[in-house]
Amino acid sequence: MALTMDVRRRRRPHRAWVVAGVAFVAIVGAAGFRATPGVLITPLEQEFGWTRGTISLAVSVNLMLYGLTAPFAAALMDRLGMRRVVASALLLVALGSGLTVFMTASWQLVACWGVLVGLGTGSMALVFVATVTDRWFVRHRGVVTGVLTAGGAAGQLVFLPLLAWMAEGPGWRVAALVVAGAALTVVPLVWFLLRDRPEDVGLTALGAEPGAVRAAPVVRTGGAAARALTVLRSAARTRSFWFLAGGFAICGASTNGLVGTHFIPAAHDHGMPQTTAAGLLALIGVFDVAGTIFSGWLSDRVDPRILLGAYYALRGASLLILPVLFSATAEPSMLIFIIFYGLDWVATVPPTVALCRTIYGRDGAVVFGWVFASHQVGAAVAAVAAGVTRDHLGHYDAAWYGAGLLCALAAVMSLRVGRASRRPDVPDRRQDEAEILGA
Repeated sequence: MALTMDVRRRRRPHRAWVVAGVAFVAIVGAAGFRATPGVLITPLEQEFGWTRGTISLAVSVNLMLYGLTAPFAAALMDRLGMRRVVASALLLVALGSGLTVFMTASWQLVACWGVLVGLGTGSMALVFVATVTDRWFVRHRGVVTGVLTAGGAAGQLVFLPLLAWMAEGPGWRVAALVVAGAALTVVPLVWFLLRDRPEDVGLTALGAEPGAVRAAPVVRTGGAAARALTVLRSAARTRSFWFLAGGFAICGASTNGLVGTHFIPAAHDHGMPQTTAAGLLALIGVFDVAGTIFSGWLSDRVDPRILLGAYYALRGASLLILPVLFSATAEPSMLIFIIFYGLDWVATVPPTVALCRTIYGRDGAVVFGWVFASHQVGAAVAAVAAGVTRDHLGHYDAAWYGAGLLCALAAVMSLRVGRASRRPDVPDRRQDEAEILGA
């Protein structure tokens, strides 16, 4: 009888896959409203008469808070648990997106779309991915990181064409309410199925040695904010942190800030219907899923620094040719760009997470939170800069070319990230003195 129960236990899927599945659904739900900026810029411009620079300011605040919230959210997940933090974050997303239907002034757009949704989505940003994979997986970490990261792209894929159709048909308010409802439906799944650690349900992480007990978290007396700041001070002493943060800032500028926010209005400037442009952006999401999962698989096998260097170099090259590809219809050359760019969209995340985990050990998720914050700072700056560029020059060409050149710089910085110490006697694998000095 005992043997039979053992066999059944071995055949049953590990609870880590359930946790990963719930995390995926939560990330998809949050991504819905993250996909709407490009869809709503033109309707808001037409209804309220706001300039693209004004609307882009709200996008910028959203992107900034989305990033700056991340490291504190990672520390809060250590202190309060993933379930509480993620459920609360989804409620904030629903509240912010729902309240936008009542706005009459641009500051209200900033408050709802920028502040509330920025705080909510930031609390379950990519640090959530890093926390889940660090706690629940030893084996398949890279692949799972890729799949969960692709959840954001899947959210874009599911919501963007629908939201574009609603914005042009029933109206942008209906689109905002649909996103609010979608976020609310995910809350019960998170609350009842998500668990903080394998030890909470009498398990070990997937791939861990049988009976292995993970070291207890270090007790922090100063709270989540104090821990996040302490980790930042420690990481900031290393040159690798600044290379990772600088590269990821450019990553955010060239994806969420520029393409994610301004691709649809830029295509519309060339006569392309908004629904067609939204479909192309959603198609980026299709290929992003494949590219990110494959990048996660590669991150388990190839030096992550080489991967990052290649990803940034290829992305920069594609952005430099984008301005000549816009037209009133989706030509084959634009479709080739969409496929190429989609494969590279967030492929940078798995190798960046892997480097943070390897170099900074148990603080890797929080360090990645700060690196991700730089990603969103870059995205916020690019969102405003591109909007102002369009207002003053009448086109986006300077923004595309500038982003392409910055990606080349990111490729160089990525290749210069130092190697981590791999001494087996150091539990959290801190980098050695040579790394701290930037050797």
